[in-house]
Amino acid sequence: MNYYIIIPAYNEEAFIALTLQSLVSQTIVPKKVVVVNDNSTDKTAEIVLDFAKKNPFITLVNKTSEAVHLPGSKVIQAFHKGFETIDDQYDIIVKLDGDLILPANYFETILTIFKKDPKVGMAGGFAYIEKNNEWILENLTDKDHIRGAFKAYRKECFQQIGNLKPAMGWDTVDELLSKFYGWKVVTDSSLIVKHLKPTGANYNKAARYKQGESFYTLGYGLFITTISSAKLAIMKKKPLLFFDYLKGFWKAKSSKTPLLVTKEQAQFIRNYRLQKMKQKLIR
Repeated sequence: MNYYIIIPAYNEEAFIALTLQSLVSQTIVPKKVVVVNDNSTDKTAEIVLDFAKKNPFITLVNKTSEAVHLPGSKVIQAFHKGFETIDDQYDIIVKLDGDLILPANYFETILTIFKKDPKVGMAGGFAYIEKNNEWILENLTDKDHIRGAFKAYRKECFQQIGNLKPAMGWDTVDELLSKFYGWKVVTDSSLIVKHLKPTGANYNKAARYKQGESFYTLGYGLFITTISSAKLAIMKKKPLLFFDYLKGFWKAKSSKTPLLVTKEQAQFIRNYRLQKMKQKLIR
């Protein structure tokens, strides 16, 4: 199976070499790696070009955008820019961040998952962060969710969900739409990915309302949004974020922000979320 990787990168001078080195060291190397240099002001582009000289499957694409880093839209717009440059001779498409170190067998394992079951639409490992000189699980989501930092999609699944949405919540709606269309989402706990930069490190203050907005655009409704907001605020150990999330939800609702999904998909998503909540209460 051929796999292509697209890496949106903004000022990743400190990390991009480590990410690219972990890719060229894979037991099964990618057919293509496209790094989208999204208006970086550091040496990101130079580092990528140095790798490209020695590894012809790596290419650099430059993109100009605003410096403001709101979650979702900027990174996925950069992904789209990279996607425009590739052909369709891939079996698996991967969205990767530029601040990761992947184990050498990462993509060999991912490809095996896809090969074993044709109904697997998405697959990924787990993100770990360094704390007190130890690498610990970056516990921000459920263990059946693939982090946005490393998303691998079967081509047919990727096409059916309609590419990635340039909005906060893109890395949740992709999985929910995959399930809507009958695809499986698989995580492998043996795949430990070192996440070198804390999630949301570049977000500005306006971004704190975006999470609540994303709950609205996913079609969650108020009840599920309230539960999800409380859970996420607790997981982040910042209880006051709960009120920011709800404020973001109401702002999106009052301004009639368009949903990322159809009414039918939104109903499926609400039913799915409620079912998951019930399962956790029963355990």
